[in-house]
Amino acid sequence: MNNKMFTEFQLGPITLRNRFIRSAAFENMCSNNTPSQMLEDYHVSVAKGGVGMTTVAYCAVDLSGVSFDGQLYVRPEALKGLKHLTDAVHAQGAKASIQLGHCGNMTHFATCHCMPVSASNGFNLYSPTIHRRLKVSEIKALVKKFGEAVDFCREAGFDCVEIHAGHAYLISQFISPRTNHRHDEYGGCFDNRVRFLNEILDEVMLHAKDDMAVVVKTNMTDDCWRGSDINEGIQIAKEIAKHKVHGIVLSAGTVSASPMTILGGAMPIKALAGYMPGKMWWLKAALLCGGGKMMIKTSPFRELYLMDWAKQFQAAFAADPALKDTNLIYVGGVQSGDSCQKIMDEGFELFQLAHVLIKDPEFVYHVEENPHYSAKCRRSNYCVGRMYTKEMKCHECVERDGEAIPAAMQREVEQLEQRWKQ
Repeated sequence: MNNKMFTEFQLGPITLRNRFIRSAAFENMCSNNTPSQMLEDYHVSVAKGGVGMTTVAYCAVDLSGVSFDGQLYVRPEALKGLKHLTDAVHAQGAKASIQLGHCGNMTHFATCHCMPVSASNGFNLYSPTIHRRLKVSEIKALVKKFGEAVDFCREAGFDCVEIHAGHAYLISQFISPRTNHRHDEYGGCFDNRVRFLNEILDEVMLHAKDDMAVVVKTNMTDDCWRGSDINEGIQIAKEIAKHKVHGIVLSAGTVSASPMTILGGAMPIKALAGYMPGKMWWLKAALLCGGGKMMIKTSPFRELYLMDWAKQFQAAFAADPALKDTNLIYVGGVQSGDSCQKIMDEGFELFQLAHVLIKDPEFVYHVEENPHYSAKCRRSNYCVGRMYTKEMKCHECVERDGEAIPAAMQREVEQLEQRWKQ
């Protein structure tokens, strides 16, 4: 085994101590949409555990883009806590990144305090909510807010921003023909559907200047009916690369139609329903009465489950002299030293990981000591099932910390982990 994964890497204007990046997995650790001590402690533990950079998940550029009360959004009240967090991460030798985005129609009036917005008018079954089409003037205002958010993140001490353009959140809602039914300059043909993305990236790169790294998370495929397929996904990634961003994170799937494409493995239906707030009683009932298996398509978990698609992007970029030096960042199913080595062997310079760092924040150090180390995360996704009302946490850590897991949820987790046991 070579040790390339433990060597430094120059990501635009910043130097990472190694190739491990904690991906922007939603923590649900904010209090009143501002950073908490729990959020800081978690990212410090990951930094202390050896990652080159840790990414604080999902900071909305505006209150209208918040989908959970435990999420951040750009506002002065969050600045002090975020600066304290980045200082603490830097003290451990890691860089700090933050994901910027807007959830679009994946929210509710009670959370974002306005009618949810999207590329087009419609109804989101999963909130549930009616959402309205953004006016062109509102689109232009949101583009400006992405640029202002970069300035905010610099002031908060972050080294890098990650723009979330995937998973059926607002930027993706404009890109995907599944959700964009507009007939103006922001809808219809491909060039129109990526216009919002391109305007945002122009603004972001302008504000990033020469001291902030910029990466973009994009969908290789929406993996759902009427969504963007792999061929359009490559086109989208090439549009992103034209802006000279410093990295492109290759993800896939949509939160409302193919969530397990994003996550890998199974979804614990009892946990997902059990942790939902009471106001979502109808969705809880639908999940527990058999609708969960129809609504959430499950496939067997395997390590590096997005690699085949990622290699298609790698080949497409390698064939274009103007794009061959673009940093394509792998994400999906990284949970052992062997899978890390496989990523290096396939020619990816950087990779992101999340699930394994929920279970084992010191994963990087363990791999450095033992090249074949595995955290043995079985992808029951209990950590995801908690997200509506609890902080992100592995079921093993919950038990260790003395928090009780209801018996039905515990049995479900055990059954799912046994099912996918390798």
